[in-house]
Amino acid sequence: MNSLNAQEVATYLDSQRNKDTLRFITCGSVDDGKSTLIGRLLFESKNIFDDQLQALENDSRQYGTQGEKMDLALLVDGLQAEREQGITIDVAYRFFATDKRRYIVADTPGHEQYTRNMATGASTADLAVILIDARKGILTQTRRHSRIANLMGIKHIVLAVNKMDLVDYDESTFNTVVKAYSEFTEGFGFLSIKAIPVSGLEGDNVLSASQHMSWYTGPSLMDYLDSVDVSDKQAQRAFRMPVQSVNRPNLDFRGFCGRIAEGTLSVGDEIRVLPSGVKSHVKAIYSGFNTVESAQKGDSITLTLEDEISISRGDVLSAADAPPEVADQFEARLLWMSQHAMAPGRQYLLKLACKEVTATVTDIKFRDDVNTGAHLAVKTLSLNEIATINISTAAPLAFEPYALNRTLGSFILIDKLTFETVGAGMIEFSLRRAKNIHWQALDINKEARALTKHQTPQCFWFTGLSGSGKSTLASLFEKRLHAEGKHTYVLDGDNVRHGLNRDLGFTEADRVENIRRVAEVAKLMTEAGLIVLVSFISPFRSERRMARDLFAKGEFIEVFVDTPIDTCEQRDVKGLYAKARRGELKNFTGIDSPYEAPEAPEIHLKTVSTSPDQSIEQLLSGLI
Repeated sequence: MNSLNAQEVATYLDSQRNKDTLRFITCGSVDDGKSTLIGRLLFESKNIFDDQLQALENDSRQYGTQGEKMDLALLVDGLQAEREQGITIDVAYRFFATDKRRYIVADTPGHEQYTRNMATGASTADLAVILIDARKGILTQTRRHSRIANLMGIKHIVLAVNKMDLVDYDESTFNTVVKAYSEFTEGFGFLSIKAIPVSGLEGDNVLSASQHMSWYTGPSLMDYLDSVDVSDKQAQRAFRMPVQSVNRPNLDFRGFCGRIAEGTLSVGDEIRVLPSGVKSHVKAIYSGFNTVESAQKGDSITLTLEDEISISRGDVLSAADAPPEVADQFEARLLWMSQHAMAPGRQYLLKLACKEVTATVTDIKFRDDVNTGAHLAVKTLSLNEIATINISTAAPLAFEPYALNRTLGSFILIDKLTFETVGAGMIEFSLRRAKNIHWQALDINKEARALTKHQTPQCFWFTGLSGSGKSTLASLFEKRLHAEGKHTYVLDGDNVRHGLNRDLGFTEADRVENIRRVAEVAKLMTEAGLIVLVSFISPFRSERRMARDLFAKGEFIEVFVDTPIDTCEQRDVKGLYAKARRGELKNFTGIDSPYEAPEAPEIHLKTVSTSPDQSIEQLLSGLI
């Protein structure tokens, strides 16, 4: 009996192991019934345990919205806030199986403010179940989620027209919704769109055919999910594996760990390391503690090589005869996920697979209108907006277009100060013109130029509110340095805007570009051996940090000219503050545009309690 049970268990495990897995998401506008539909699937397919059922009954009495009935949405709305508000906030992953397939379903939120969570769920899905309330039809969030599903490479859509019980199971209502959605998604490139009329609350067409819609002769939602073919029909792709870590337990072993993103690998295969381009052969492959002769896409492995070559986390191992591209400038699609607008020129951290580099969005080519798909000219991106951009990275990256390889074609952008994930991007292609630009070697370097001037090049970056005294102190400091025989130059904000930056206004995007340009000029001046004094309001910490990163260690001296705003207004001979308070000057720092004070400046000048002479002495202390 025991041996029979063991055999049955082994047979069952083998059958489960050989099933394919379908990853899908449910998405759509708020209150379209996503959580209820998934709860119904789990409940009717008997994929919940007795203790879960008991907990559901208890929670339905406390948080339910269905009277005496069980509220099936509570099976996936697990957060306290979700239950109290009756909405989905986070992505809820559930695992279940039928006789034909295993499933990983991500129930994603419908609220616009949680769109980033929907994008997270879509990033690994093969299929999207897009719900539409039959009473409301297609809403803005329905369109946004459809565009994000398309952006994330999902090719198969189930259009679940839900709440059919609330429109008396009317066929014409269903057909109207399907026609409108087909017209909206024309040109999206979805391989299949299957429309199914359902009622998640009552169970119609969820697990089995509905008795109320005899006019619908297609499969139920579960039958369709069991049979839909989402396999990748493309030919076998070449080996790709981003290196997650270097395993060095002792002097005799050096392995490279990662998860195979594409292709297969066998002992003896020749591989190429990117971006360096160095080649070697595979000596051994480890799966856990066991050696194997080969591995395939999805396997997590450790491999050793025949040669001792330099490989670090973030490098990509590939088939030697079919490597991916390497570039540092790309065109990409970007979903912006931060409350704070994205402005070209600002630096972010870009994470692609296991590689992390500094990156800058150099241009927003256009933004998509979420409703019509029209291309709109914009200077910044706001929360949940989708755009096509050009992006530049500080170091070359091994990549492939997202349409070919999700792992090497997708990236996230991270704010360098807060470490918030602010954007998700999909690479379309490299900007090949960047390969024609190379550094020109110069015979005379910065050190040689500085030596003739008998000084050490530095950048003193004066920041503070308008009227704080930046320009005055920079001018006095230059006079003192000139008297001591130093070679200097002052870059003043007002002066630069008459020439180099005359094309820039005072929007946040223009302010970012204003600082980017002057920082590059200041860097060139230090290369010439000068002590350069930059006097700009430079209100944002991220741009001051970007400027700092251009200079060698110790070259950049941040000077915070700290003056209260009321004192600045009293000193304002131009009347700019008065105009700003009357609304005549828009985006004026300190009034309707923020100023982010330095957190740890090298020199902190409090002009109210410090005389100009004392301030100059403080500045002189920063000289190398």
